[in-house]
Amino acid sequence: MSLGDLRGCPPPFLDDSLYTDNGFVNGRLCREMGNLTCCLPCPMADWVYPDSFDTTSAAANWISAISALCCLLLLLSWAFLPVEKTNRHYLSICLTVAVILMNLGFVIPLAAQPEQCYDDITPHSMHTNRLCGASGSFLMLGGWAGVMWAFLRSLSLHLQICWQVLVGRNFMIFAQAAGWGIPIIGLTLALVFSGVSFRFSATCHINHQNSLADFWIPLLIFAGLTVIITFATFGYCIKVYLASLSDNSASTEGSSLPHYQSSVQSLSPRQAYRRVRRVISLQWRGIAIVLIIITDVIFFSIIFVFQDSIVVSAREDASVAQEWAACLALSGGDKNQCLDQASGLVVNEATVSAVLMLLALNGIWLFFLLGRWAMVTGWIDLAKRPFSKSKKEFVSVDARLDGTKDIGSYEMLDKESSAVLTPISPAAKSPESGRRTPDYFSQSARYHAPARSFSSPRPPPQRSPSTDLPESWAPSTIANREINPLGMNRL
Repeated sequence: MSLGDLRGCPPPFLDDSLYTDNGFVNGRLCREMGNLTCCLPCPMADWVYPDSFDTTSAAANWISAISALCCLLLLLSWAFLPVEKTNRHYLSICLTVAVILMNLGFVIPLAAQPEQCYDDITPHSMHTNRLCGASGSFLMLGGWAGVMWAFLRSLSLHLQICWQVLVGRNFMIFAQAAGWGIPIIGLTLALVFSGVSFRFSATCHINHQNSLADFWIPLLIFAGLTVIITFATFGYCIKVYLASLSDNSASTEGSSLPHYQSSVQSLSPRQAYRRVRRVISLQWRGIAIVLIIITDVIFFSIIFVFQDSIVVSAREDASVAQEWAACLALSGGDKNQCLDQASGLVVNEATVSAVLMLLALNGIWLFFLLGRWAMVTGWIDLAKRPFSKSKKEFVSVDARLDGTKDIGSYEMLDKESSAVLTPISPAAKSPESGRRTPDYFSQSARYHAPARSFSSPRPPPQRSPSTDLPESWAPSTIANREINPLGMNRL
């Protein structure tokens, strides 16, 4: 029999006077029983959920670990593979980093297996357990960053489709400042004014105090703006599509899109539809992942706020949990007999499990939507690169000849062998002093006189070599120049 039983608290409840005020005292679930204050043993989730809830939480943590590995593989592919294999973009990279931070909030408890309770009735907080502070901080920072980068991606797409704004360097600087600055500020405010503690799983969550003002409401505002902007973009796309159906102008059937920003305003409905369709075809993966992440965050926020409010109401109003507490006392602490009464105090197990699973799957969705088959071939090519022989290219023999040889003679080599493809005879050099014109008439063709012709072929007049060409022309230059043999002696 425990000390709590000796002091008068019915099992499984324990007398809080036997314990110190360390740990997260506000996380205790206590009620007055006569002259005593009896508290539910920690952790509370073990008493309001069946034993299968622990298995579901562990499964969600393992899925989060797989999700983190998928995000890590994406980041490595974007870092080491060429851009033509990955089509990387800073909006996709930052969103993936945000998701991997959120997954770390579930991976840390899986790896470290932290103790959730400071004592028998008090849960740990970030001040008494460092792992609690780390997991809660990663979860909130990842959630904030995921919402912000989803918002920025949706805003970028909206500006391109609806307002024909070409987002560039200025938007990138603004996105980096807002995408990481606002989450860091939000995390700081949440840790200072609320803090985190073990609530209903092995991952620490934000406490109830001031949580609506410093975390949930700002987070839901940006999530709501993302939803509004996304549906506004969809509405514009539908409007453009309907307008293109009624555009029967023959002049726009085969016309191409304008190439200048100044002419975008004069688009016909059919041209505008083709432009929107092109952007959607390139960005549909990003649109899908934005909708998935925003849906998960909104779902998690609503469920957790509702859960938090129920627990706080049960802590402040003893009548809310009176029936359930009486059942536990009468059953001698058998929670399985009182799960029906406990269902009114917490969100049901199926809903909480669905929230945890959806959050854990975000990285896997990213991997399938932002990953490409070209990444696989890129990694294969990268692995084969140290073992592959570099192919020879078309090179000139001059690259391997000494500088003393005549630069006017060159040969082209085959890329697979050193066989000569197109040998070109160098210009003949006379051992005597002076320069001579190359003999292009060494093989003269036979002349067939026409039947009624009274003329005969005449050889070209012979000129002295010194007067044929300027003295500045070198023999190698003559060989390299393209000379017309029939007109070289024309006056």
